[in-house]
Order: sequence, then C-alpha cells, then structure tokens
Amino acid sequence: MPPIWGRKIPGRNKHFTGRENLLNGLRESLAETTTAAVVPLPQALQGLGGVGKTQLAIEYAWAYRGYYDLVWWVAADQPLLIPSALAGLTEDLKLPSAGTMGIEEAADSVRDALQRGDPVDRWLLIFDNADDPEEIKPFLPQGSKDGHVLITSRNSRWSGVAETVSVDVFSTTESVAFLRKRLRRDVPEDEAVHLSHELGNLPLALEQAAALQDTTGMSTDEYVRSLAEQTGELLKLGKSTEYPHTMTAAWQLSVHEVETRMPEAAEVLRCLAFFGPDPIPRFVFQRARDSGAKLMGPILSNPVTRSQAFAELGRFSLLRIEPETGTVQVHRLVQALLRDSLELKQQEAFRHEVHLLLASGAPTDPEDIATQEEFTFLLPHVGPSLLAQCNDEPVQTFALDVVRHLYRVANYSSARSMAEEFLRHWTPSRTDRDPNVLRLRRHLGNVLWQLGANKESLDLNGDTFELMREVFGPQHEDYLRMALTYAANLRAQGRFRDAREQDEASLAALERRFGVKDPTTLRAYNNLALDHALLSEYESALELQQLAYVEQSNARQGVSKWDVQSTWNNLARVVRLSGRHEQACDVGEEAYAHGIRELKIEHPLTLATARDLSIAKRRMGDLEEAYKLIEDTHNRLSKLYGPDYPETMAAEVALSNTLRQLNRLEESMALAKDAFQRYLKTYGEKHPFTYGCQLNLALLFRLRGDAEKARELDEKSHEGLLAQLGDKHVYTCSSVINLAGDLAALGDPAEACELGQRTLEIVRDFLGPKNGLSLSAAINLSIDLRAIGRSDEATTLYEQTMAEYTHMSPTHPERVHAVEGNRFNWDFDSYSL
Repeated sequence: MPPIWGRKIPGRNKHFTGRENLLNGLRESLAETTTAAVVPLPQALQGLGGVGKTQLAIEYAWAYRGYYDLVWWVAADQPLLIPSALAGLTEDLKLPSAGTMGIEEAADSVRDALQRGDPVDRWLLIFDNADDPEEIKPFLPQGSKDGHVLITSRNSRWSGVAETVSVDVFSTTESVAFLRKRLRRDVPEDEAVHLSHELGNLPLALEQAAALQDTTGMSTDEYVRSLAEQTGELLKLGKSTEYPHTMTAAWQLSVHEVETRMPEAAEVLRCLAFFGPDPIPRFVFQRARDSGAKLMGPILSNPVTRSQAFAELGRFSLLRIEPETGTVQVHRLVQALLRDSLELKQQEAFRHEVHLLLASGAPTDPEDIATQEEFTFLLPHVGPSLLAQCNDEPVQTFALDVVRHLYRVANYSSARSMAEEFLRHWTPSRTDRDPNVLRLRRHLGNVLWQLGANKESLDLNGDTFELMREVFGPQHEDYLRMALTYAANLRAQGRFRDAREQDEASLAALERRFGVKDPTTLRAYNNLALDHALLSEYESALELQQLAYVEQSNARQGVSKWDVQSTWNNLARVVRLSGRHEQACDVGEEAYAHGIRELKIEHPLTLATARDLSIAKRRMGDLEEAYKLIEDTHNRLSKLYGPDYPETMAAEVALSNTLRQLNRLEESMALAKDAFQRYLKTYGEKHPFTYGCQLNLALLFRLRGDAEKARELDEKSHEGLLAQLGDKHVYTCSSVINLAGDLAALGDPAEACELGQRTLEIVRDFLGPKNGLSLSAAINLSIDLRAIGRSDEATTLYEQTMAEYTHMSPTHPERVHAVEGNRFNWDFDSYSL
C-alpha cells in the first residue's frame, strides 16, 4: 500500500468486471508525457448516471496504487466539504494543521505542496461526483509531472478543464462476465445476454438485478420474465424516461422484493428518495422518535428495525452504507425513479417526512460552533427536499436555525440565499405579520448588515422593528433582540448617539425582563460599550465592557464562544483606546489565541481580533510584528470574504497605516485610496468612518510633499466630523491636530498655533491632560509656539507636558517621539460595528 492511503477510499469492489481498455487508456493518459515540460492534465471520467464512473475510479486507485506514494479520495458532491477533505492531508505532508492556519488556508497549502511535489511527488487525488467545474477547479493542483488528478462527473463541461474520458455502459461481453462474477455461478450465455440487453448493459441496473437474484435465489430466466411483466405495466402508464423502461422495471422488481421481505425497509427507501443525493447522516434517523413523522417515526425509532431495514436495502444494492462517516446514500438515479413511481400525494407525504426528520435531527443550538459538522451534513438536503415550502412550525424553526448557523460560522452568502429563498415561500402563504416571517426577516437583516449592505439592512430591519412592536409587544424577547439589531443599523449609518440611546433603552428592558446575567442582556452590555467607545467615552466603555466580558466568560450556559470572542476583543480594543497599549497587547494576545482555538483562524471574529491586536502592537512600536499580522489578516479576509466585506475594509485601513509608519508611503497611499472609495460606497459620504479614511489620505499627501492637498482634505474631514460628532470627539480633534500640521508645513505656524491652542483646551476638557491625544496636542503646540518666536511659552509647555509622560514607559514610542521633539500626526482605524 502507498505510505499515505486515504481512509475514505472505498473498499475494492470484488465484483468489478471488465473495463480493461478504459483502465489501460486512463493509465496511459495520466502517465504519458512527451517531454519533461509536459504536465498531465486532470482526467475526467464523464458519463450517464449509473454507468460505473465511481467504480472505475475506485478500481484505478486499487489497481495502480503501487505507482503512488499518496492516494486521497475527495467526495466532491459537497463543495463546502472539499477544503476539509484536502486539509486532512496536512499532517501527512508535514504542513501546519487546519487548527493553526484555518481550513481554507490548510487546503491551499496542501494543493501548493502537491504542485511542488514536496514532500510527495507521486500522488493521486480523486474527486468523486464533481458536477461543477468552476467550483472544483480552484482545488486542483497544477504543474506536477508525477502527480495525477482523477475526476468523476456527469457534467460534460469538464472537457474544457480536463482530458475527458467517456465512460459508457458495459459491452455485452462485460455484462455477461459481470453477472457470472456477481452471482458466483455460470449463468447460461443466452440468459445473461438477454438480461444484459433488456437492461441496456447499464452497470447499476445489472448490479440491482444480480443483487436481487443473489439474495432471493431467483434464476436469471425467472428474473427476465418478471422484468418483462413489470416493463409492460410501466408501458401502460406511458411515463417517459431517459432510460429504457426495462431499467426502471429492474429497480421496481428490487423494491417489490424488499417490500415482500420487509415492508418497513421499502418505506424507508421511499423516504430516502426525497433527501438530496449527498450522504445522509444516520443521526437524523436515530433522533426520529419525537419527530412527528407518522410514516417513518415508528420504524426509525426502533433501533433493531432501523438497522435491519438499512441492512436489507444494502443487500439489494439499493443503499450504500458508509460506517466511517456515519452516513447512508442512495444513488440519485434510484432516487429519481422511486419518486416518479409515487403518486403526487405520496410524494408530498414522504417529502414532509423528510422535513420532519431533518428538523428533529438538527442540533438544538445552531449557534454552537461545535455543531458545524452536523449542520454540514444536513445543509445539502435543505434545497432538494423543498424544505422552504413547508409551513409546519418545527420545520420552519429548523429553517431559521439553518440561517442562524450559517450566520454564526460566517457563511454569509449561503445564509442570505437561504433566508431569501425561505422568505419567498413563506410570505405568500402567510403575512408580513406572521411570527416566523418576522424572525426570518430579522435574521436576513443581520446577514445583510454583516455583508455591508447597510441600506438594504436598515430598510428591512426598520420595517421589521415596527411590525414586531405591533405583533409581539415591546417586552417580547424577539422584539428586544430586534432592537439590538436595529441599533447596529444605526451605527452603520453613523448615527452613534441614536444607537446609544436605543441600546440604553434595550438594556433597561432586558434587565427588567430577564435580569443582568441573561445572555441577551450581556450582549446588550457589549453593544452599549461599543456605542460609548464610538463616542470617545472610553472610561465608561471600559467599565461596561469589563462587566460584559466577566459575566460572559464565567457563564455556564447560553453564552456562545462567538459572544465571548466578540466581547473579549472589544475589551482589548477599548483598553487600547483608553491609552493602555501594553495591556491591550496582553488582552489581545489572549483573545486572539481563544479565537484560533475555539472559532479557528479564518473566522471573521478571530480575524477582527487579529486586526485590533496588530493596531495595539503598532501603537507599542512593534511595527514588524504588526505588519506581519495585519498583512496576513488582510490577505485572509480578502480571499475568504472579498474586498467589500466590512472587516476586509477595516483590515485594509490598518494595513495602510502600518505601511505608512514603516515609511512605505506609496504602498500605503494605494491602499488608503482604495479604502476611501470602498467606505464611500458602503457607508456614504457623511459617515464618520468615511471622513476617517479621508483623514488618513490627507496625512499621506502631506508626508509625500503635498501639504496643500492635505489641508483641503483635512478641512473637509474636520467640517464633516464636527457636524456629525461635535468638537469633543477623538476623530474631530485628530482632524484639527492634523490640519494644524498642514498649516505648519505650508509655512503658516501662527495659524497652526491658534488652531492648536483651541484644540488643546477641548481635548484636555473631555479626555484629561494625561491622555495621549492631549499630550500630543501639547507637544505640537509647543513646536508651533517656538516657530513664531514664543520660546519661553514653548519651553514651559514642553516641560510640563513631558512631566505628564511619566506614566508611560521610557521606551514607549509616543514618549520617545515627544522626547525627540517631533510633531505628532493622528490616523484613523476602523471598528467592527
């Protein structure tokens, strides 16, 4: 066996027959190269369902395993699971684990290592049932001479990506040989040929026929007669199919035999036809007792009957049982034929059974990250089962949980598409005032907000907020949760004071209704702390944030890891904003480690924590570490969520600021310009964050020698921030401090001095004399006073200010900057809203 042999590679089919030409041709195509520069193309086995593409791939892996040092199987019918499947190779390839670097990055590192041929150059990757070339192509290693990719698919579009090998039905000779091998007896030639022709030489149909004969002892001749009778019945029905009627009859014969031997197994099979074609987790059936499923409940709730039914279906090759993954699977062609054989009312009944089974089989807490694997198995069955069309309360609750789970694991695009699909089906049959419709609208509004679709989210949530007040009342839990969401919309609009007012009202209501330690109440504390920080009220923000973090981190139930991560990072941020940079690094390091450990490194909350930690490191003067961290964070966010995702935009701002401090001004400017345009598009011209990005641009213009342009931008920023936030705000004061710097650079120290004196009074008044912003304003004013000849005043102010710096370490970059007598400039870093 190869040193690395994937545990999910199916066992060798002892009944595999024929296909010698296909196997030999496939091997030659994979191995053949004319020069050292030629790299084998991926090979795609393409053909009709049931022709044996997967079996051919399995046989190739076993037959040629001696040519490879690594053979790995990837079930590609669930694209969401492909990164996880590839990431499973990290240990074998001596790469950092997915827990260290994230699933997506781990999968990329595996692909890249295989491309390089380091440490394994002879490898085989098999992507089974890969229907969509566009979704699979990014995972295919390219450029390896001795590494091979094998793909099975029904999709003919693979011809544009890979060397396509058409897999057809058996030849008659192969069919006869297969039947004799499968039945372990010398079937007469004429009977075997007759049966093969009747079944169109389709391997899956032949397997079904042989399984039935082998299990029941029926002769081939008897089977052919039964097949003819069944086909006649089908022809009378006049149903059209892409396969000959005899093939449909073959499956019906198997189903009828199962029905005779164990009717419960036949019922289970019909139910399985209404799941998706992907593997179905067996825990769905194990949790069926209280599902309310009238047809399946009594059968599946009995563990003995359930196991017997699955075993019986497996004996007739109507079901594939995978013990390692805990799943069962029915071939999509068998599913289609079973569905077509039922009357409309029967179809509706079995489909509803699937809805109930999915709902009862789902984890009880969709926001628990630990349930991600279970939801991953359930999600592929939501669409095919037409779950959106079901109006039952428990099923709609499950649908809401699906959206909530996707939101919590940051799969926002899928959360949005599913929520919108559910809403399209629920609204016509109900009203906008229906409780579940309102809950769904709230979840959709959350998703839109996370995606940066602020206007859409505000419009939807504003309407939902008012409807919930009317339907639920102002003290209802759903209404109070909606109030927290609406406050987030207000923050996204730049209405920070309105958001604080709304969160204060929500917190008071939640404390009255549920108490201080309730999980929703603690979320309200976290949100209110954010409001205070956004209004530069750092000490009150810190008090609220500490309360929220201590209570959440000590809670035994009801508080998710997601909540703890959000509050922990917000605590680190407000510690930094209050001027305690070293402590911010300490808290931020712990929070970042928690995010990597509990949510994984690619989760947006972990990446937001990394961004804030990089800013704290930058404030402490550790520019190289800050740059390394923020560059990696920005790259991950860009790749995973795109450039217009709010967290990606915030990371771009932080990266630009770090590059500026590293004196890489051109790179910093390019990012700052891009960030400004994205904030302008996402948040609008008058949002404080947009003015903040303009502030960063102005600073870069001055540092690059264009002080006039810097002055123009800073004046616009100051005017806008003054109107939005007032004069007692860090953003507003930062804009004035930088504007004074522009005036000094333009040779007008007197005007700079006058502006600096007014600013110093304001900053000291609302932040205190020892705040970093106050100290920097004083140092800058001393420089401008000296420039206009008021040296005594300058010296006195400078010495007084340096005396206030004693609370900082002598090596703190701000203190060192002041000792050197340099002018301070202030930049803007974005928040998670």
